Amino acid sequence: MFQRIKTFVLSKHFLKHFGLVVLFYLVLVFVTSLYLDFSTNHGEKIEVPNFVGLKGEEAKRKIEELGLQYQIVDSVYDPKSPEGTVLEQLVEATSLSKVYVKSGRIIGLRLTKRSQMIEMPGLINKQIQFAESILEQRGLRYRIQYRPTTEANGSVLDQLFKGRRVKEGDRIPMGAVITLIVGQNDLGEPIPLLDFVGMTMGEAKSVMDTIGITSFTFVCPECATREDSLAARIFSQTPEYIEGTTAYKSTQFTFSLKLNAESPIEFP
Repeated sequence: MFQRIKTFVLSKHFLKHFGLVVLFYLVLVFVTSLYLDFSTNHGEKIEVPNFVGLKGEEAKRKIEELGLQYQIVDSVYDPKSPEGTVLEQLVEATSLSKVYVKSGRIIGLRLTKRSQMIEMPGLINKQIQFAESILEQRGLRYRIQYRPTTEANGSVLDQLFKGRRVKEGDRIPMGAVITLIVGQNDLGEPIPLLDFVGMTMGEAKSVMDTIGITSFTFVCPECATREDSLAARIFSQTPEYIEGTTAYKSTQFTFSLKLNAESPIEFP
């Protein structure tokens, strides 16, 4: 039996087929190795730059130039940074992580946004102190205008955003200024009605702060920027100025402004 096995193993027929099997496996291993090297970019090392602080578009361009891909993971509210700035990157920069990547790798980016939308609370009929507390908790600013009323003294009669009524649940930017219209039974002491025509917004506010007027609105349809608003001058007012007349401190004043209006008076 042993002699037969030995004769078969040493036969040309067996050795031929055994050699073919060995050759097949060697070729298979070689081809597999080549495929893995090609498909996994074996030996390729791409250094990942630090994109934090760059504009989103600039970071995307650099990522593509390196043969990598990018994905915007999300946007994070950050009022201190310009909108669209890279706040965080996934994968970390090679200088920090000592890790290199291969082409086609996806780099995740978290970008900043300047405005965070929140829901407006319902403050109608709430006492002013309670309304102020709610607005502060929501990250909203406020200004108060008083309106003479026989009822609801000290309660919020209306809530406005950019001069328009805003309802509970409406989404507005965090940090927005909300105007609270508050009822006031006491009209306050009468004061001489002043002529504000020709003044700038800043000059008029200074005068009103001095005499205690707290309810006022400025309207300037042609003002496109803050600089325009500061440069514009009052050309009409409500209540209209009549020499010798008086107004209550709680009176609502409305001032209309326009650009390039000549001042009829000089201010120190």
